[in-house]
Amino acid sequence: MEEDEKPKDVWEKAGILLHAGGGLLTAVTVAIIGLIGSNYLKDREITETASRERMQANETNVRIYTELMSKREEAESALRKDMFVSIISSFLRPASASLDEKVLNLELLAYNFHESLNLKPLFLYLEHQINISTDQRKKSYLDRLYTVATEITRKQMLVLEGAGSKIDRVVDLEKLPESPGGIVLEGASMKVEDIERQFTIIVVEADKKTHELKIRLEIRTPQDTLGAVETHVAEFWVGYFDFPMIDNTRLPQDQRCAVVLNAFEASSADITLAYFPGSYASLKEKPYYQEMVQSLMKMNKLVR
Repeated sequence: MEEDEKPKDVWEKAGILLHAGGGLLTAVTVAIIGLIGSNYLKDREITETASRERMQANETNVRIYTELMSKREEAESALRKDMFVSIISSFLRPASASLDEKVLNLELLAYNFHESLNLKPLFLYLEHQINISTDQRKKSYLDRLYTVATEITRKQMLVLEGAGSKIDRVVDLEKLPESPGGIVLEGASMKVEDIERQFTIIVVEADKKTHELKIRLEIRTPQDTLGAVETHVAEFWVGYFDFPMIDNTRLPQDQRCAVVLNAFEASSADITLAYFPGSYASLKEKPYYQEMVQSLMKMNKLVR
C-alpha cells in the first residue's frame, strides 16, 4: 500500500506545481500581451497625432498660399486696370500725345493685353496717323508698329501650335491675275482632339498697298464611314494686324482655325493656317452653352 501511495503523491505534487506554473504563465502571457497592446495603441496614437498635425500644417500652408495668390492676383488686376485706363486715355485724347507716345502706348497695350483685346482697329488707326503725318521719323514709327504686330503674332502662334496643328504655305502673287477664281493652295488634313478636318486655302485677291490677302477657307469634316462630309466656308481679309487668338474662324465642337500673314513681298506672301481648340481663343471668345455641355460630357467619358 505504501508503495502505491508514493507515486500518487508524486503525481499530485507535480499536478499542483503545473497548475501553479500554468497560472503564473497565463499571468505573464496576459501581462506581455497587455504591454504589447498598450505600446501598439500608444504608437498608433502618436502616428495619428503626427498625421493630424501634418494635415493641419498642410491645410494652413494651402490656405496661406491661396490667400497670397488671391491678393497677388487682385494687385495685378488693379495694376493692369490702371495701366489700361492710363494707356487708352492717350488715344481718346489725341491732341495730348505725340506720335512717339502713341506708338509707345500701343506697344505697352499690345504686349500686356493682346490675348484679351482686339487691337486691330487701334493698329490701323495709328498706322493711318503715321502715314498722314509729316514727321521725319514716320518710317521708324511704322517699323515699330509692324515689329510689335509680328512679335504678338509669333507669341500667340507658339501657344496655338503647342495645343493644335498648323500648315505653312507660300502664295505666288504674280500668278493671281491669271487666276480668275483665285489661287488654290495645296490642301492639308489636320487632327486636333481626335477630330480630323480637311482644309483648303484659296487666295482670291491681294492688296499690295495695305499688305492684305483676301482668303476663302474651305473646311471639310468627315462625319461617318459612309462618306458624309460637313463643309464650312469662310471668306475674309488677313493682314499683319490680324492676330490668331482674336481673329479666327469658329468651328463646331468648340474648335477654331485662323490664317496668319507672316510676310508680304512684291511677288509672294507667306501664310500659316492654325487649327486649335477653342479654349485657346481669346478671353472674349466664350464657348456656346451647347459646346460647354459637349466638353463636360467628353470629360466625364475620359474619367470613366
